[in-house]
Amino acid sequence: MEKIFYSFSALSLKGKEISMDLYKNKVVVVVNTASKCGFTPQYAQLEELYKKYKEEGLVILGFPCNQFGQQEPGTDKDISEGCLVNYGVSFPMFSKIEVNGPNAHPLFNYLKDALPGFITNKIKWNFSKFVIDRHGKPVKRFAPITSPLKMEALIVSLLKDE
Repeated sequence: MEKIFYSFSALSLKGKEISMDLYKNKVVVVVNTASKCGFTPQYAQLEELYKKYKEEGLVILGFPCNQFGQQEPGTDKDISEGCLVNYGVSFPMFSKIEVNGPNAHPLFNYLKDALPGFITNKIKWNFSKFVIDRHGKPVKRFAPITSPLKMEALIVSLLKDE
């Protein structure tokens, strides 16, 4: 049987197993994050989008990863406190994972296959962003360098698609 977005699950920062099924009928942005990265200020823009559109059905899912320049060295508790204190993050954050290699989280393997990258499918750095429509279909992949606010038009169009 072919895997779909809703068939995956991941551990929240608090250690609770969360099924992606929880996000059915939502527009989802999945992003691998790091707290000591040049792109870390993107947390603020992600939070801005989340606050602006969560009532309309947007959810942003953050997945801390320490695979790029060791820029997420902390524990889940450190990550949770840093996200909240420094960026006021209120969207769901998950336990630290790997996004590339033999220990890559299955959700990221699925997303990389569904939305191949430029030259390689690998995640190239922190803050790679994947947008999934209300039906669980991965729609677009955004590079780490791309501002989250550049996703807004796509998000709005997907939110209108009941």
